[in-house]
Amino acid sequence: MGAIILSETTTESVLLVDGMALLFRGYYATSSSGYIMRTSAGVPVNGVYGFLKYLLDAIGTFKPTHVVCCWDMGSKTFRTEKFDLYKANRGPAPEELIPQFDLVKEVTASFNIPNVGVIGYEADDCIGTLARTYSPSTKVQILTGDHDMLQLVEENTEVIIMKKGQSNYMVYTLETLMTEKSLTPAQIIDLKGLTGDTADNYPGVKGIGEKTATKLLMEYENIAGILENLAALPKGVRAKIEAELEMLHLSRDLATIRLDVPVACALEECGWAMEREKVISKFEELEFKGLMRLIG
Repeated sequence: MGAIILSETTTESVLLVDGMALLFRGYYATSSSGYIMRTSAGVPVNGVYGFLKYLLDAIGTFKPTHVVCCWDMGSKTFRTEKFDLYKANRGPAPEELIPQFDLVKEVTASFNIPNVGVIGYEADDCIGTLARTYSPSTKVQILTGDHDMLQLVEENTEVIIMKKGQSNYMVYTLETLMTEKSLTPAQIIDLKGLTGDTADNYPGVKGIGEKTATKLLMEYENIAGILENLAALPKGVRAKIEAELEMLHLSRDLATIRLDVPVACALEECGWAMEREKVISKFEELEFKGLMRLIG
């Protein structure tokens, strides 16, 4: 019976957008040449411009019926409470990007796309929570550049990783994840616990890379299984794990996307229904003549 229900709902799909991933990508893709696009009033808009190109391309490619955009709400989260070096390797945002944080949300709002974020949590946690809320009845697709999100893949949830260049996507399902990485979504969390994450600045177990971690997980399934079989591991690997047990558990916790964030966005509030005039008015304000053709 479950399969019949699913087939009835596959006409609807919701695209959950990792807003910061698109904004930063848009900013750096255009600013690397040293040229920052600005309005005639001098307001920098290159990140917003790039964000829109990526967003509209994904909507055109995957044709969702619903769209939600999720955002980080500042750098202090429950993860920085647990580990004060979390993401501490990241410098301040470029000066020209700062005014674009609010501007980009105005632009998504002009498309009637809800902007969602919860103080104390990251966008990933909002995306994970909404994905689990929607997936029993609606196909979910998550648009990001962040491989951490692969832990959210399930039967009715795909993760779309943006690769270099326009219109270049890798769509992860349970099957493609297993084919490419030999791991299940749950094992992605354990992988991060073992290897850490240099981008997020938590170390995992020093000296254990992705290849060793994947081999261990294929053999022992998860971190609990590895720890139960420490005696069977090669001496060097065992010594590394034993020396870093506390950091192993902390890193796994930091890598775990929370699925119980106090966030709600009813599907009927996020239907993809662009009001052309509203969008054109915003585009004119930002002098986005080159994007007019993308909205038909």
